[in-house]
Amino acid sequence: MSQRQILQVFEQYQKARTQFVQTVADLAARPQNTETLQNAGVMSLLRPLLLDAVPTIQQTAALALGRLANYNDDLAEAVVKGDILPQLVYSLAEQNRFYKKAAAFVLRAVAKHSPELAQAVVDCGALDALVISLEEFDPGVKEAAAWAISYIARHNAQLSQAVVDAGVVPLLVLCIQEPEIALKRVAASALSDIAKHSPELAQTVVDTGAIAHLAQMILNPDAKLKRQVFSALSQIAKHSVDVAEMVVEAEIFPATLVCLKDPDEYVRKNVATLIREITKHTPELSQIIVNVGGVAAVIDYLGDSKGNVRLPGIMMLGYVATHSENLAMAVIVSKGVSQLAICLEEEQDHHTKAATAWAFGQIGRHTPEHAKAVAVANVFPKLLNLYLDTESSEDLQAKAKKALKSILQKCTYLPALEPLLYEAPSNILKHVICQFSKVLPHDSKARRLFVTSGGLKKVQEIKAEPGSAIQEYINAINNCYPEEIVRYYSPGYSETLLERIDNYQPV
Repeated sequence: MSQRQILQVFEQYQKARTQFVQTVADLAARPQNTETLQNAGVMSLLRPLLLDAVPTIQQTAALALGRLANYNDDLAEAVVKGDILPQLVYSLAEQNRFYKKAAAFVLRAVAKHSPELAQAVVDCGALDALVISLEEFDPGVKEAAAWAISYIARHNAQLSQAVVDAGVVPLLVLCIQEPEIALKRVAASALSDIAKHSPELAQTVVDTGAIAHLAQMILNPDAKLKRQVFSALSQIAKHSVDVAEMVVEAEIFPATLVCLKDPDEYVRKNVATLIREITKHTPELSQIIVNVGGVAAVIDYLGDSKGNVRLPGIMMLGYVATHSENLAMAVIVSKGVSQLAICLEEEQDHHTKAATAWAFGQIGRHTPEHAKAVAVANVFPKLLNLYLDTESSEDLQAKAKKALKSILQKCTYLPALEPLLYEAPSNILKHVICQFSKVLPHDSKARRLFVTSGGLKKVQEIKAEPGSAIQEYINAINNCYPEEIVRYYSPGYSETLLERIDNYQPV
């Protein structure tokens, strides 16, 4: 065989390998083919091609493996069991930028499925190789590495700590300062995934100066970048008063409030989440948000939104109202109660309804004035129905009951209380009767209305245990009226009168 013929054989072999690996990569891009490829043993066929002498074959083999591993955790586990990861990690430091991107894609595709698979990626030394990739000149390589790091860190605090220990955080902060938008997005997402697990991890992110650089991007025109920026700031701010104050001190307000009207739904939701995470800590932080117009802006946001994107806004109003009478009144004055009533009416999700019920409880529990603001919005019947509805989740029932009780204990607005005399179960009725027993002794007009509306008659029909709290309240109400009036409205009084007629002998 001549030299030319031998070269032709090698060329044919190279073409066949190239065609094979390209075809597998194309097939792996379509989910319906993955099971067939796995059953055909494609993993073991691709592994030696990662060491191929031809760079394009190496890259395409890595791309095919990444697409397969990305599909489900079984295929990702097959990559781990096939001892493919050590080879990828080794090659990350040696190969060209195209291969590095493909190798980082495989690491990301494996790590995303579970903490165990992410740990397998860490155990094969991937973090050191990814750190080196973050220092590369090529932004595409940095982006691929940051993405893999984000998928490792998001699972739990232990994996995030491993990422931090590898020295990743300062490099991610450098990445968010790069001009490439795609790199900024992924780096901000990775910082968010690291910060979310614990105060210590969040502090590590803060200590590298991340807040100032994130704050500079809140008005960037790119919606996907803003999503990640607000997510990262939220995950930092949620852990403690100190870091929440640092976020506020970065002068992101009132500019951030503009983004509550952003066309992108996830930007709006992440902004509302950030405001919620800040206001929950202290009255002082809530007051700052109120002073810059945050409560009114969130109420507008609730009016413009539908579905679970309302949830952080609803909770934010509840947190603000929790802290003090004045802050709760700020929510009322901004027409927060009527907007929350709309949310309670419109939303079907039980988590959202439960959060709304909780928010009402936080607003109405302070004083009779606060309770009246909730009562006139006709919220009591809705809360009672949610509590009594067997279809309601346990959490929704508990929150509706607690909110109703806490507001009732302050409510002196009798027109809202009276319908509950006829509908409320005994554990709620007790609080309703208690409020009547407090108000009626001091209000003659209310006493008269209570009789003419049928309220006194209804109270006489309540069967209470002698000596019970509810019986004490009933006695207090009865003591507000002449004895004959109470007798007149007591059950069986008409029969007593008829008996007296029967027994009466005319003169």
